[in-house]
Amino acid sequence: MNGLDDTYYIQKVLDGKTEFFSRLVNRYSQRIYWLILKIVRRKEDAEELTQDVFVKTFRVLYTFKGDCRFSTWLYRIAYNTAISATRKKKHEFLYIEEQTINNVLDEKVEQALEDSDNEELLRKLESAREQLNPEERGLIGLFYNEEHTIEEISEISGLSIANVKVKLHRIRKKLYVIMEEMS
Repeated sequence: MNGLDDTYYIQKVLDGKTEFFSRLVNRYSQRIYWLILKIVRRKEDAEELTQDVFVKTFRVLYTFKGDCRFSTWLYRIAYNTAISATRKKKHEFLYIEEQTINNVLDEKVEQALEDSDNEELLRKLESAREQLNPEERGLIGLFYNEEHTIEEISEISGLSIANVKVKLHRIRKKLYVIMEEMS
């Protein structure tokens, strides 16, 4: 990648030089694909939805106001597209009683999830993550895999900052419960 800013390419596209859109696609397609894959779980669906995201983005590029980073704006389109696609399909997801999640101590969760070098733990964690619903997989993926801030996740998901914090906290507890059940 060269060091040119996204706004340079956006302006070129808006000025009618649509070939510059491919630079944005090249820059972001892999990351968008991985986010969508975490949510929808099927490679074929993720590939198709990634294409849809860039088609949508191209069509509405003129609405980008620049009040946030382009990548955040693009991630929001991708996140909403993936969540919408999963809502159209009826899937069954693991339900865990609220009381069970609420009874888990934060310290236990931190201890259980802190050893990121442990291969067995990582395998269990990935398996547990697959049992989350699409929104939960998306939020946890944005935070841990994509390393977005709480504020960016709030912009991407449309949730309030407080709601993102609460959801991430509850998702970590849910992962802990699922992993404990695997043992």
